[in-house]
Amino acid sequence: MFGGATGDTGKYTITGDTYLFECPSRKWKRLEPKGSQPTQRAAHAATSVEMLQLVIYGGATGGGGLAPDDLYLLDLRSGEEECNWIVVPVVGTTPGRRYGHSLVFSKPYLLVFGGNTGNDAVNDVWCLNVEKAPFFWVKLECKGDLPPVRVYHSAALCATGTANGMMVTFGGRTADQSALNDTWGLRRHRDGRWDWVKAPYKPTNEPPTARYQHSTIFLGSLMLVVGGRTNNVGESVPFEVYDADSSEWSRFPSIQRFRHACWTLDNILFVYGGFEQESPNIPTETIAKADLSKYFQSNAYLSKYLASIQPNSGTTGGYGKVDQQGSQLGGTGKGTTLGMNSDNMMAIEGQDGKNMTNKTITNPFMNKTVRLSDQAVISYTPDEDPNNLIKMIPINKLEEESKKLGAGFQDPNRNANQTALYYENLSAPFISSLLLPRDWYPPSDYKFTFKRDTMIKLIEEVQKIFEQTPSLLRLRPPMKIFGSIHGQFAGLMKFFELFKSPSEVHNEGDIEGFDYLFLGNYVDRGKYSLETIFLLLALKLKYPDQLHLLRGAHEDRKVNKLCGFAEECEKRLGEDINDPGSIYQRLNKLFDYMPLAALVADKLLCVHSGIGNTLKSIQEIDNIYRPTEVVKEPSTSAQSILLDLMWSDPLLSENENLSMSEEKRDIFGSNLIPQKFTQDRLSKFMKDNNLHMIIRSHEIVQEGFEPSPSGNFATITSVTDYMGKYQNAAAIAIIRKNNEIQPRIINTQLNSMEDEIAKRAGMGKSMGGNNMTQGRYNNMQGSKMDTEDPSKKRPATPPRMNTKTGKK
Repeated sequence: MFGGATGDTGKYTITGDTYLFECPSRKWKRLEPKGSQPTQRAAHAATSVEMLQLVIYGGATGGGGLAPDDLYLLDLRSGEEECNWIVVPVVGTTPGRRYGHSLVFSKPYLLVFGGNTGNDAVNDVWCLNVEKAPFFWVKLECKGDLPPVRVYHSAALCATGTANGMMVTFGGRTADQSALNDTWGLRRHRDGRWDWVKAPYKPTNEPPTARYQHSTIFLGSLMLVVGGRTNNVGESVPFEVYDADSSEWSRFPSIQRFRHACWTLDNILFVYGGFEQESPNIPTETIAKADLSKYFQSNAYLSKYLASIQPNSGTTGGYGKVDQQGSQLGGTGKGTTLGMNSDNMMAIEGQDGKNMTNKTITNPFMNKTVRLSDQAVISYTPDEDPNNLIKMIPINKLEEESKKLGAGFQDPNRNANQTALYYENLSAPFISSLLLPRDWYPPSDYKFTFKRDTMIKLIEEVQKIFEQTPSLLRLRPPMKIFGSIHGQFAGLMKFFELFKSPSEVHNEGDIEGFDYLFLGNYVDRGKYSLETIFLLLALKLKYPDQLHLLRGAHEDRKVNKLCGFAEECEKRLGEDINDPGSIYQRLNKLFDYMPLAALVADKLLCVHSGIGNTLKSIQEIDNIYRPTEVVKEPSTSAQSILLDLMWSDPLLSENENLSMSEEKRDIFGSNLIPQKFTQDRLSKFMKDNNLHMIIRSHEIVQEGFEPSPSGNFATITSVTDYMGKYQNAAAIAIIRKNNEIQPRIINTQLNSMEDEIAKRAGMGKSMGGNNMTQGRYNNMQGSKMDTEDPSKKRPATPPRMNTKTGKK
């Protein structure tokens, strides 16, 4: 807890001290943080961004003054004695000085809403992405209805149900000093748009009491509205609960506080400080607690819901005050201590440490038969097929539907921004011509017919995006992860056909429900590297925050000049690849800017190849400066790390040998091979970086997706029957919102990429297995395609050894 006002009527003191309250021991401790201490303030806003990290913004300093517009962070991760205040370095315009506003963290965005700027109440929203440096505030331009201006309102993050991911704000005081009782949700769409949604209230319910200087907190989908005051002095304000799923309000006895703070621990609501109605001019130092299981006894639905989300909740009375110990803020009574018994159930312990009670709430949903429909009803917007406005879909597919809007919904204001419209128009020709999961066919003349100027503009715009992207991406599930593609465009289309594509096309796309992450190796080996890379670049431009492209070993001019991509550009584009202005050279320049790794949910590291023996911390990846080239004889640590990220392979079983032949890995022709890394090295790296798993590509694995024996490492390839000789399967990995990993595999016997091309060309089964372009194309007269695959001028990397059988 930081700051606030203490004292008595006419003798208030604005503070700048920092306190820590330990819930189990009920002890306050005054902290002495190092670093840049914020100035004294009250009516500011604070929120946590991660465990043991607090940020504050704004506030008033007394006498009509306002606190500076700096963003402060209190870092407690190194312990109470080493805690530190930091001024977050922010560039550009800020939300400005204000008080009575709200601050909410909806990962990875900090959101400042409303308040008073010194002269007027406002309703603007400012956003800062904590995962993208340099840090800067962006004023959100939300379309549609907006909440009225307000100050002393509340806001909290809902993390489940229909309002999942929304910042929900309630009440406050508007410009004419009137109290408000409306509820609004701020949501971010997967295409980057933000908008407000006014929460519906069931007409059968009595509307909530208008109030300000209250607090709200979410417990599941329940928004608890605690305390506050109205325009009527001394009026008792009820404790009210809004269910974001059912839109119903419930009313309970009052918790008489305003300008307070609150938190929950299991089913116990704690309320600290502020003013009580009996003494509205003197701040209180007491902590009140309310057992919600007792409060909700009169409401059967809320009681059941509370028990379902808190199956091990305690039963410690109805409403009362907490005995506090420690520094100045609390009483000196001994009180009781909250603890956990051996069954992980809440218990009350006396000062002698013995259990005084050991009661738990039984979940009313347990041991009862619950039947769920296996389908859900989805309605679509009027611009859809009028015969298909309402559709039944399987319940297990519901996650893939848009959370708020139909999958085909297009906001009429989407293209109002000129930049967005330019991106849309630039990417559209590539997407409309290439993103054809069921209908793409290889060009009969093997030419790549897009206009040169359009290709160059696309490359330039995506390069600008990469220039602003960190070397280490920080992403969140759900997402799909693709391994090496190697120019096998028909195979990519097959994945999109079977498992949906990054688009908004109804029943075919799922970009509203999933991010897409590609692990590199887009070019070389296959015949359609141009189709592959230009489609992915166009999709990156259209969905910059949802589709992510990492650099692979073949996104390197020294490699793709030898393995097929250079020759493909020469033949299909008719250009001199040595010309600095050629498409080939411009693409390789773009490759130098591509990000190098991705961290998913802070626990899953995704790289193209491996960690080698130089990398110690994932932060070292983020520190690699781009643009950068892969150097075959590294002279710096950063160059060694980059080489390992692109080329190092694991030795994860006893069947693999450190001295195994590396001839086919000598891609540079220098006998300098990146080191392999062992299971011991992998385990230490993951422990040091608090990782649960690493997913990489680079090598071909026979089953398409191959986890290590330990289960903390997996290799994925998205190319079937690599080079027409290994009969391997291909896979993608789906990461669900609960971090569950589900491989999706295409079996080579059922559908090799070569056979897929032949089928799409109308020839059925292809003739032979060494040339992806046999069949129809080898019989064409005057075709510019050689019968020999240029990518075979250098030998392909063989599949890695199976860690279970010891065979390749």
